[in-house]
Amino acid sequence: MPNTPPLERLLARAETLFDRLEAILPPAAPPIDWQSAVAFRWRKRQGRGYLQPVEKPHAIRLADLAAIDEQKARICANTRQFVRGKPANNVLLTGTRGSGKSSLVKAVLNEYAAQGLRLIEVDKDDLIDLADIVDLIAGRPERFIIFCDDLSFDAGETAYKALKSALDGSVAAPPDNVLIYATSNRRHLMPEYFSENLDNTRVDEEIHPGEATEEKISLSERFGLWISFYPFSQDDYLAVARHWLRHFGVAEKTIAAAERQALNWALGRGSRSGRVAWQFARDQAGKETPKKTGRKKP
Repeated sequence: MPNTPPLERLLARAETLFDRLEAILPPAAPPIDWQSAVAFRWRKRQGRGYLQPVEKPHAIRLADLAAIDEQKARICANTRQFVRGKPANNVLLTGTRGSGKSSLVKAVLNEYAAQGLRLIEVDKDDLIDLADIVDLIAGRPERFIIFCDDLSFDAGETAYKALKSALDGSVAAPPDNVLIYATSNRRHLMPEYFSENLDNTRVDEEIHPGEATEEKISLSERFGLWISFYPFSQDDYLAVARHWLRHFGVAEKTIAAAERQALNWALGRGSRSGRVAWQFARDQAGKETPKKTGRKKP
């Protein structure tokens, strides 16, 4: 295009360059439809975070959770305060695996969603985006729980510092409509080693081992409410198994005869917990012969 004016050639080249840049830049975050869901997930697309509505949240109810009545009462009291606009605490649920920690948080959402409670699930690796998430929901009328499941950290992880700051360490005051609920098998959220015992005279060249230990436990102490979960007794485990067998529609006669099978199932898994009881009930329900409907075969 030898006769094309220089300005037009420059504009054409700029337009081509913009087209190429548009193809590699992350797309704009989709608008948030706050009425479409009560639960959301924080997702990343080409490095840009956004909230994705959860179309079908877990439908578990508080009544489905047996053998953890004290834990239910404590978290429900805290959540009621929160949805009513009263002071409430961030919550750390810790203890044995499969005991109902995550299920309890989901059940609390279902219990209080009609009162404006919402939940945002955030993976541990995305905790560095907590400040961005809080900015998105600050000032909204809903009450948000930021939920991080199965939380634990190794030394040096950047998300550790981000969570500490979000809990109680930022120069900005946390919004009144946001709490953090987290579950973990570790009460202090980080691994602890014998070499860190204060009786040792030297800890990996650390001059002040006590300060290193304090740094590790300081994160969990920023949660105002600790709720602990313990291994189920045999009676608790069997009660939960019976509940889920009924939930899946297993006949009462079969339930009454399933005790030994339930105990053998737990023995094979090496654990008596709500999760193991639920898995046993699903297995039994899957083997159950469908009830006759009285209709003739076509």
